[in-house]
Amino acid sequence: MKIRRAVALSLCLLLLTTGCWNSKDIQNMAYVTALGFDYEDGKIVTYVQVLNFMNIAKGEAMEIGRIVPNWIGKGEGRSVTESLNSIYTTSQLRIFWGHIKAIVMTEKYMQDDDRIKETYDFINRYREIRYNILLYGTKESVRDLFAMKSLLNMSPIESAMDTPSQMYSQRSFILPVYGFKILAQFNEPAEYAMLPSLSIDSKSWTEDKKNKPLFKIDGAYFFNDYKLAGWLTEDDLEGARWLQKKLERSAIHVPGKRNIDAALVLIKPKPSVHHIVQDGKARFRIKLTIQGYVDELVDNISKKEIEDHAAKVLQTEMRHTFQKGLDIKADVLQLGEVLYRENPKLWKSLSEGGQFILNEDSLDSVDVRVNLQHSGKYKLRVN
Repeated sequence: MKIRRAVALSLCLLLLTTGCWNSKDIQNMAYVTALGFDYEDGKIVTYVQVLNFMNIAKGEAMEIGRIVPNWIGKGEGRSVTESLNSIYTTSQLRIFWGHIKAIVMTEKYMQDDDRIKETYDFINRYREIRYNILLYGTKESVRDLFAMKSLLNMSPIESAMDTPSQMYSQRSFILPVYGFKILAQFNEPAEYAMLPSLSIDSKSWTEDKKNKPLFKIDGAYFFNDYKLAGWLTEDDLEGARWLQKKLERSAIHVPGKRNIDAALVLIKPKPSVHHIVQDGKARFRIKLTIQGYVDELVDNISKKEIEDHAAKVLQTEMRHTFQKGLDIKADVLQLGEVLYRENPKLWKSLSEGGQFILNEDSLDSVDVRVNLQHSGKYKLRVN
C-alpha cells in the first residue's frame, strides 16, 4: 500500500514539473547583430545584419582568416514595426534580437525628428533589445556597411562598428555612444546629443595588393530635442576630446622651428567648466589639467616649453571646435548644460522660444595646464 502511494505521489509531482517544450535550439535561430534604418520613397526601410552562431563563436577550433559571410535582410513599411515585421516573411528562421550590438541610421532618415522618436520608442519598448547598444549615423549605404568584413577576416563583430573600444583605447577622439546615453541626452533640454558617423575607408589598408575597405569614424551628428542640428568632421571636433573624462590616450603635435618639435600622448584629462554673467549674458570659463608624455622628439626643447606649447595647442583646438559648433548652432562643448545646472533661471530666460544661447563671445577663457610625466625610454633630448 505504501509503495502504491509513493508511486502515485511521484507521478503527480512529474506532472507539476516544468519542461523544455518551448525551448529553441540556439543553432536554429538567426542572430541579428546590427540594425539599420533608411528612408526611401515615403517608406521606412530597415536592414538587419545576421551572423551564424557557429561562425562567430570563439573557441579552439576558430579559424582566423576564414571569410565569415554576412547575411543582410531588408524590410519596408509605413512604420518601424511594419518594416521589421516584413523581414519575418522571408527569414526562414526565428529571428533573435537580443544580440544587437549596433544601430545605424542614414542621414536622410535622421532629418525627421518624428522618425527619430518613433525609432527610439520601438527600440526601448521591445523587450529583447537592450539599452547598451552602440549608435551611429552615416552618409553611406546601410547595406554596404553591413557587408563589411573585419581585419584579418575575423568575425564581423570584431570591428569598429561593434567594438570601437579597441581603437578608442589607443586613439581617443570621438567617444562611442550607447543607447541609454543618447536617450538621456535627447530628454535633457540643455544637452546636445552627439552621434558618431560611420564611413567606409577603402584606401588605407590592402590585403596583399588588393584594397581592403574598413570602417572609419569620420565625424559626428548633433541633435537637440531629437532635431538634427548638423554634422561636423573629425577635424572640426578635435577640441571636444579634451573635455571627455573617459579619454584614454590621444596624440598631438607640438609646433616648433621645423614645423614640429615633438609629438605628445595626452592622458587623464581633468576638465571643469563654469559660467559667469556679464550684461545679462552667460560667459563660460574652461579649465583643463591633463597629463602627457613624449612619444617623439624632433628638436631639443625644454620640458616647460613643451608643456606651454602643448597647452596653446589645446586652447586653439577647443576654440576651433567651439566656433565650428556655432556654425551649425550646436553646443558641441556642452556649455549650455553647465548653465542649466548652475543657473537654471538664466538658462530658461536665454533659451526662451528655442533660442540658441551661445555666440562668439560666450567662451570667455580657456585655461590649460599640461603636466609632462616622462619622455619615454630616452631622456628629453634628441639622440
